[in-house]
Amino acid sequence: MFSIELTPEHPIDRITDLGVQAEAAGYDTVFVSSHYNNRDPFAALHRIGVETDTVQLGPGVANPFEIHPVRLASKVATVDEATGGRGVFGLGPGDPSTARNLGFDDDRGLRPVLEAFKTAQQLWAGERVDNDGTFQADDAGLNYEPPSGSDIPVHIGGEGPHMCRMAAKHADGLLFNGSHEADLAWARDQVDKGEADRPDHRGEFDLAAYASVSVAAAREAAREAARPPVAYIAAGAAPPVLDRHDIDGERAEEIGEKISAGEFSAAFELVTPAMIDAFCMAGTVDDVAAQMAAVTDHADSIVVGSPLGPDLEDAVDLAAEAYEQATD
Repeated sequence: MFSIELTPEHPIDRITDLGVQAEAAGYDTVFVSSHYNNRDPFAALHRIGVETDTVQLGPGVANPFEIHPVRLASKVATVDEATGGRGVFGLGPGDPSTARNLGFDDDRGLRPVLEAFKTAQQLWAGERVDNDGTFQADDAGLNYEPPSGSDIPVHIGGEGPHMCRMAAKHADGLLFNGSHEADLAWARDQVDKGEADRPDHRGEFDLAAYASVSVAAAREAAREAARPPVAYIAAGAAPPVLDRHDIDGERAEEIGEKISAGEFSAAFELVTPAMIDAFCMAGTVDDVAAQMAAVTDHADSIVVGSPLGPDLEDAVDLAAEAYEQATD
């Protein structure tokens, strides 16, 4: 699977045009990122779905706190129905930097994610659902069944060891927020442990490097454009990840505080070259191709994620060129 993440910090019209371009460039899936402070991802997904024919479409990733899990299941089912069976469910515990703005940063964890997508699969299959766990549902059901039924692919977004193993056991894929071969090698070890308990009927599992990518003709321009997403990644990275790349935890925490306070420029200025090296595939087509090739030694697929590059339209095609070069 070769996929792209589009971030609706831009108007829906532009996101739609980028989705159409991505399909033409050979991407298999278009994920639209889900953060409360950007435009609604499902509005973007529907528009892209109207204008495309083959790409799979889904949130990348939604969380079960901002939207009730039953309602979230219906939103994904609607995308699947509207696109003739092209829906994908990207689900995770939420971005910690923005989660604290909404008051649920202490609620993030494995169990809410597992309960949410298991419930979604039951609803998609036409079942009625009761739940008295991380959320409440009492005889909830959908009045329609998506064309894919309960087989809408579920890809879990996460980085922790337990989330990686849970995804490998229960889901169709893991969207591992990583751009560096060392992180994907670690993720592969966790996935292998989870797959040991994976039932055969669930089929093959996809470990995807949900990579921050910034590609351009000019290396420094690409690296400079990487600052915003790297700031978010560094702020949300667990201490073992920061230690793996010898990154100052206090500086990463300070970046997170700036983001939560809405001081985005100050947060981005705190990003170091080491953070860019660790958390983004940044540079020319040749640079990014080399990084992709290293990552695919461990990952099954790649999602080209934000920022894409200093020029979005150029970057969609350049990243596809880099992937082709990396996998040739």
